Amino acid sequence: MNWATLKERVDATFAGSLQPTRSDWIFALRTTTAALIALFAAYALKLEHPQWAMMTVFIVAQPVAGMVLAKGFYRLVGTIVGAAAAIGVTWLFGGSPWLFVAVLSLWIGLCTLVSSLLRNPEAYGAALAGYTAMIIGLPAFGQPHLVTELASARCIEIVLGIVCAAITSRLILPKLAGSAINARLQRSILDLAAYTEGAFSGADPAKLDATYRKLIADTQTLGEMRAYARLEAPSLATRAHPVRRTIGHLLSALSAARMLHSHAAPQNAALLPVRSQLKALVSELSSTPHALGDTKPWIERLDAIASEARRIPDGLAGEGEDPVGTVTRLTVAGEFAQSLRETLRGLDALRRPKTERAMRERRQPALVVHRDHHAAWRNAIRATVATMLVAAFWLATRWSEAAGTVILVAVVSSLFASRPAPAQVAWGFFKGSLLALPFAFLIGQLALPLLPGFGWFALFVVPVLVPAALAMANPRLVGVATAFAINFLAFLSPHQGMAYDPAGFFIGPVAALVGMLIAIGVFLVVLPVDPRVTVNRIAGAMREDLVRLCLHERVPRRSAFESLAYDRVNQLMPLAQQAGRKYEGLFEGSIASVTVGLEVLRLRAEQAAGTLPPALTVSIAESLRQLARDLLVRAPRESWKTGIAAMRKDAADIAAAGGAEALRIAASLRVIAAAVEDYPDFFRKD
Repeated sequence: MNWATLKERVDATFAGSLQPTRSDWIFALRTTTAALIALFAAYALKLEHPQWAMMTVFIVAQPVAGMVLAKGFYRLVGTIVGAAAAIGVTWLFGGSPWLFVAVLSLWIGLCTLVSSLLRNPEAYGAALAGYTAMIIGLPAFGQPHLVTELASARCIEIVLGIVCAAITSRLILPKLAGSAINARLQRSILDLAAYTEGAFSGADPAKLDATYRKLIADTQTLGEMRAYARLEAPSLATRAHPVRRTIGHLLSALSAARMLHSHAAPQNAALLPVRSQLKALVSELSSTPHALGDTKPWIERLDAIASEARRIPDGLAGEGEDPVGTVTRLTVAGEFAQSLRETLRGLDALRRPKTERAMRERRQPALVVHRDHHAAWRNAIRATVATMLVAAFWLATRWSEAAGTVILVAVVSSLFASRPAPAQVAWGFFKGSLLALPFAFLIGQLALPLLPGFGWFALFVVPVLVPAALAMANPRLVGVATAFAINFLAFLSPHQGMAYDPAGFFIGPVAALVGMLIAIGVFLVVLPVDPRVTVNRIAGAMREDLVRLCLHERVPRRSAFESLAYDRVNQLMPLAQQAGRKYEGLFEGSIASVTVGLEVLRLRAEQAAGTLPPALTVSIAESLRQLARDLLVRAPRESWKTGIAAMRKDAADIAAAGGAEALRIAASLRVIAAAVEDYPDFFRKD
């Protein structure tokens, strides 16, 4: 997930309007103030490129203090690593121009590879390490004695900007990560209650689907917010543990809620009390103002519902209805109640954190993310080739201004490589940069040469930077606005003695804009991203996970499977929309695969318990082996239907044996068969 998306989810203040809110004004004024302080300090320290300190403030600017610290920290790490790489490459290969640019291009590719396998802010730091080497190395080409000085100056400028941004974000009306996580978790719990209530009440399917997708995205966001909660303040470190545990329970509750949606209709009287109690609870929870101010009453009610759901009434088969369906619904209802109860307890733990030792005494859930190695290598090759080709042009023509083009090609092809639509994102970056050019010219070439000094500079740039920062707070404009703010300062290149030189002014911006256009062309031509291929690859990985669940001796923890599966679902959402309506079915199938995986885990747990009769154990093993074969082999549709029918027959035979264990096993097999039958395009290997 990229920072623009994360910012949208953490501070979604522009749902349908461009009217800025109070928090947007605070963010804009705080960011602009920090940038001016950074520039003033850079002037005082007589830094050669003071604009980098000011630009850094806007680069790391985020609505939450912990996010600023996290991005600032990894920007510093990336800058130091990139500076060290620039020094090493210059001293080792500076005497051989072609080898010099080849090694730098390979370094860009390596950092792009690492960045594509990581998540923000770590991914940002890795990408930065790549193009920082280019930013420092190219100006020092032919003058190796300057590279150490350039690297030191760049690190000082970056540190100055980070310090100013961090201090102001923490001291000036701060929005803290602890509060943001608390608010996000409460919103997710209420959305979950609303989704479940809608599932019971037969709400509009489109609205339910939108809520479900939002819950998936918000749950993934909570996982990322843990990282910068630790950096915000030492006292928040212990809160990362209840957050991690609560994410696991929230994912389990989300899975159970989806199954409740799929199996909403009651089948006999045994289910009605539990269903009625759950429906009443989620309805009250979603509609009561400040419902989560005191979680104790809700936890007590969920305890009672979970206990009742675990009691399977006698004589279900004798009622002539559907005992297997009843057991399925009771089991899922009990899991939902238990998971929601633990989520509420996690909310309490977040509000009143215990000691570090106390939190570690409880086993933490395993949270796993999807890493697309194929896409990472594609991004690395593309960044390497693009940088090398433009650098070769620079060397062949000896056109000094082309160095700026090489740098921007490296920056854009690395920084935006892992986005779902890199060309569109890069185009937005280009538009923001192009828009910044006339403003930078008017202020830098017409106003400041006539009225020099820091006071006049602040008077001229504040009316430009404050609206830009306000637009950065708007998720609909954040990409273009960030590019505008950063490149406005880059093109303006403020220093204490501004002079009128229009010819010299346009050289750098034109080279930068050309580099952006070349990078966009590279995204479109060199190993272009095909969302259909990526969707199919992720869907294939999810099928392989199900095969491993069926066959592998070592069964993963439920939290590990769930977190990885939902992370992949989250990755599929934008890609399936880009790929077209046909691929929306694969997205729905990916959600169904989570249900299948959880039922397979339930069956494996029954096997591992060692309490089943041998005949039932054999039946489970054979059913799972058959499912694995069906997932692995390119079977024709008729054969696939035969496999589904066989699984339904196995479920009926097992249920006929009687007993609570047999009914639970039969229920799991029937849920798997239903999910596979509903989404054959996902589960069949085509």
